[in-house]
Amino acid sequence: MSVPAEPKAELEALKNLNRAQARLVQAVQELSLVRTVPAIQEVVRRAAREIAGADGATFVLRDGDRCHYADEDAISPLWKGQRFPMSACISGWAMLNARPAVIPDIYVDPRIPVDAYRPTFVKSLVMVPIRLAAPVGAIGVYWARPYAASAEEVALIQALANTTSVAMENVQVYTELEKRVAARTQQLENLNRELESFSYSVSHDLRAPLRAVNGFAELLTREVEPVASEKARRHLATIIEEARRMNELIDDLLRLARVARQEVRRIDVDLAEMAREISDRLRREQPGRNVEIVIPDTLRATCDAGLMKVVMENLLSNAWKYTSRTAQARIELGSRLEADGSVAYFVQDNGTGFQAQYADKLFTPFQRMHSAAEFPGTGVGLATVQRILHRHGGRIWATAEVGRGATFTFTCAGSDAARS
Repeated sequence: MSVPAEPKAELEALKNLNRAQARLVQAVQELSLVRTVPAIQEVVRRAAREIAGADGATFVLRDGDRCHYADEDAISPLWKGQRFPMSACISGWAMLNARPAVIPDIYVDPRIPVDAYRPTFVKSLVMVPIRLAAPVGAIGVYWARPYAASAEEVALIQALANTTSVAMENVQVYTELEKRVAARTQQLENLNRELESFSYSVSHDLRAPLRAVNGFAELLTREVEPVASEKARRHLATIIEEARRMNELIDDLLRLARVARQEVRRIDVDLAEMAREISDRLRREQPGRNVEIVIPDTLRATCDAGLMKVVMENLLSNAWKYTSRTAQARIELGSRLEADGSVAYFVQDNGTGFQAQYADKLFTPFQRMHSAAEFPGTGVGLATVQRILHRHGGRIWATAEVGRGATFTFTCAGSDAARS
């Protein structure tokens, strides 16, 4: 039995919203790495058009009392390189009023200078300010047909604009660093705080539309279940699963941001007891797996218990995940004395492993050795682990061989000899 037309339309809308959400996450990642305004413009003009599913996008900068159409990505030329009075264009209106302009039909909206649009393909648009407090620019998306953007679509474009403002501020900081070498250390510390704030605020900006995607997908699943085809049910399941995975990424970004700000409170901790609790949970979640987990009776460390729980969760969960295709899976937690008398702890497995020359990339956010289709994950966990251990004055490194497993070894400054 076919799905009724209305649920089909709702399903398509949810799929498009989920696609736009994923594209926004990609843009957030790209903007966190750029260091020049032209690079920001390149990322934003492409991302804005793809997020909106539009026929064109512009990146507008405020230049005194004028709007500078600095860059564009469109099916035909718009106004790249031109400047207009703030009072004479819709980008100026969005900046002066510090709020989005949603215009389904440009020919009936009095804010639009129609003569400037007649030579273009534009029939409808959305214009959002870059930064709501004292806007510094605007992002416009355009359609070659009458189109009324939904509130969710506008929220996604505004989230991109909010992210853009933070990226532009970061560029300004880096420019100032080049001019003031003597103050480099202090300014870099300020930048790190800004980047942490950036991750935290962006993650929160993403949650509202993500909840809408997930909630409406679940409602639609229940509504069309009796009449939906198997293909439609698979599409709905994919939407829900991708929303869940995106929520995990947001959580990981928040966790990574929190680690830099959290105070380290050192106490005597038994890593072995912590590992047993984690392994028991892993077994409960997948009772069908037969994994040998070797944990010493006791394994002491002087560390922050909460932060070290995050370290152990990530390392043991990774070992559990990457041994899922190993017939006789084995995971071991242990320790050894280094030449300088310090204690090194390790989590070792006999799972899928990886090419050893890429080991350092594991601790960079969003860098993964395997695709999400092979092994689920966000690529943020090990970056969080490294940051936690650095906060403790320790370090982490990995050794591995493809098909023969991996070993993650870490130190935690302040721990004496291991007692096992």
